[in-house]
Amino acid sequence: MSKESKIHPFFSILFFNFFAFLHAHTALQTYIVQLHPHGTTRPLFSSKSRWHLSFLKRTVSSEEHHSSRLLYSYSSAMEGFAAMLSESEMESLQKLPDVVAIRPDMRFQVQTTYSYKFLGLGPTREDAWYKSGFGRGVIIGVLDTGVWPESPSFNDQGMPPVPKKWRGICQKGQDFNSSNCNRKLIGARFFTKGHRMASTSASPENVQEYASPRDSHGHGTHTTSTAGGVSVPMASVLGLGSGVARGMAPGAHVAMYKVCWFSGCYSSDILAAMDVAIRDGVDVLSLSLGGFPLPLFADTIAIGSFRAMEHGISVVCAAGNNGPIQNSVANEAPWIATIGASTLDRRFPAFVQLDNGQFLHGQSMYPGNRLSSTTKELELVYVTGGDNGSEFCFRGSLPREKVLGKMVVCDRGVNGRTEKGLAVKESGGAAMILANTAINLQEDSVDVHVLPATSIGFNEAVRLKAYLNSTSKPQARIVYGGTVIGKSRAPAVAQFSARGPSYSNPSILKPDVIAPGVNIIAAWPQNLGPSSLPEDTRRTNFTVMSGTSMACPHVSGIAALIRSAHPKWTPAAVKSAIMTTADVTDHSGHPIMDGDKPAGVFAIGAGHVNPERALSPGLIYDIRPDDYVTHLCTLRYTRSDIFAITHRNVSCNDLLQMNRGFSLNYPSISIIFKHGTRSKMIKRHVTNVGSPNSIYSVEVTAPEGVKVRVRPQRLIFKHINQSLSYKVWFISRKKAGRGEVDFAQGHLTWVHSQHGLYKVRSPISVTWK
Repeated sequence: MSKESKIHPFFSILFFNFFAFLHAHTALQTYIVQLHPHGTTRPLFSSKSRWHLSFLKRTVSSEEHHSSRLLYSYSSAMEGFAAMLSESEMESLQKLPDVVAIRPDMRFQVQTTYSYKFLGLGPTREDAWYKSGFGRGVIIGVLDTGVWPESPSFNDQGMPPVPKKWRGICQKGQDFNSSNCNRKLIGARFFTKGHRMASTSASPENVQEYASPRDSHGHGTHTTSTAGGVSVPMASVLGLGSGVARGMAPGAHVAMYKVCWFSGCYSSDILAAMDVAIRDGVDVLSLSLGGFPLPLFADTIAIGSFRAMEHGISVVCAAGNNGPIQNSVANEAPWIATIGASTLDRRFPAFVQLDNGQFLHGQSMYPGNRLSSTTKELELVYVTGGDNGSEFCFRGSLPREKVLGKMVVCDRGVNGRTEKGLAVKESGGAAMILANTAINLQEDSVDVHVLPATSIGFNEAVRLKAYLNSTSKPQARIVYGGTVIGKSRAPAVAQFSARGPSYSNPSILKPDVIAPGVNIIAAWPQNLGPSSLPEDTRRTNFTVMSGTSMACPHVSGIAALIRSAHPKWTPAAVKSAIMTTADVTDHSGHPIMDGDKPAGVFAIGAGHVNPERALSPGLIYDIRPDDYVTHLCTLRYTRSDIFAITHRNVSCNDLLQMNRGFSLNYPSISIIFKHGTRSKMIKRHVTNVGSPNSIYSVEVTAPEGVKVRVRPQRLIFKHINQSLSYKVWFISRKKAGRGEVDFAQGHLTWVHSQHGLYKVRSPISVTWK
């Protein structure tokens, strides 16, 4: 989700008995205890759960039964358990044999009718959808806020039977039973224990949080339908953006693992969901959630996804919404596909016509533009001064006598965008202009406001405020333009999309790719209005959202298409196909833009996802789980750090001796020149998945200040699945700077001799430290 996105953090859950429990145990906190999978004390117990409980039995000092402290037992995503402990209990537990690590529970936040067409997917016989059978037979597991099973996007008409390998369940709960699952939504579970222990306040009374897999926030329904929703004809948001709604893999099955609640998503619940999803038999895991960059050994999503990758599951995660700040990219483990957000070329114009004749460009999905194209001219007011946040239009901050019947200007930021419109409406205002501040520049996430409104970029906001200061009676009207497609350059990088270089692992270029994440229309629950405000009484099956949360399921669905077409491929092969075929130009043939400049590799990674080409990449860069372990050694991780991530007890000295000059066989290339180093050599190997008897020649655009040499310059493949390797030398023409960090970028492409049938492109980033 975008930073002040339309889902307000998270609403609530009614577990009053737990509040009493928490009150009595204020000193207790949830910890995730990781154990050695082949622990010396394990054989003494008849089951894993008894073994896990034995640790609590030895440390819980109070009179209560130790089993009441256990929240989860983990065995697939990690060996260990989550439990409520005091600090002193945690410290004594740390000293017991077989305890690998103890981590406090962490909170994460969650991060369409047209995007499939924009990505070149259409139901023609030669199309990627047909080649991949629309993703049939593949199971996408989504970790999110739950699902609204009655949404038409989850209708199972024409869906094949549930795959035989599926071992999941449809968990009963509040307003949800086993009949809510079908051949499309084949499973649903919910995980609340970590959340219940951490949340000490009840939910806001005006929103119902369901103690079941049912979605009360909309985010999970939206992401799940984006990944795998079926075709829904005549879909729209109150008449706007109308068309056929389809997920990326409309033939795939989906399963919901509800881990996010009003206060966020807790790592103990996320790990429990990953633990179960691995056993359930999912092929793709989609996580539109995350927070800030973390070292891999402290990141539960990185640890759980390593185990998922070992089981052949593709893990796709949102890059986060803390852009455009450098080093803000989250979910940066090399075995995860990390997805940034881009724009579409679909707009919902809503101009502001000032009474001096000027027009300001804006966008809105207020449905009034269906009823009449223009609101009447109104007096403009911008309430500033005082310390009650009236310029941000907080609820209760706008004096009725100042705003009654007027068009109110509200600065963007702090509170939710649609909440500002509600504040204006509650104070008697007739319309709103939502004005970007310098931090949001021209970023234009639209909303389904509760009153006539439009959003304008920062440049327009400067012009608007100059006009307000120039006249004693400013007046304006909003002119709506409906839905417009193809008139704007796209894709471009979303302003909020998190950027590299990776904070904890700069030797891997992140994000991996970008995908549509701005103004995405997808399924929506019937308990909420399209603005997601509890006070919004309108109901619709679809609404619009923006964020890397929306980009992630696009790639999860595309990964499902690739897995359906190539069921034997590893997660690394699937990711390589997506990365090496990505676009670096927009639909007009010009470089993808990031604001007013061409986008760099730390914004787009390998580029913008291209599903048609990803299904047939020609060559792939494959990576085995063992290679990731060697890579962790090159990061100088300690033996215990590596064990915590991989469950493998390795000697890095021995591994690096056996793999001299090792570099991870990643589809992108990241070179770091530290002070004193002038040259680097990396090795890569590619596997032919295109046609037999293929010849590829290398083309290099060298980063500025670097000489690049590749040997060999041609790769001659005799048959399918043959692997060949090549080496690249990077020679720096300048010294690493003292103190400052310098960057340059380029790319290396293997081009098939037959009219460039395949182009296998790797971005290159170079850093001087």
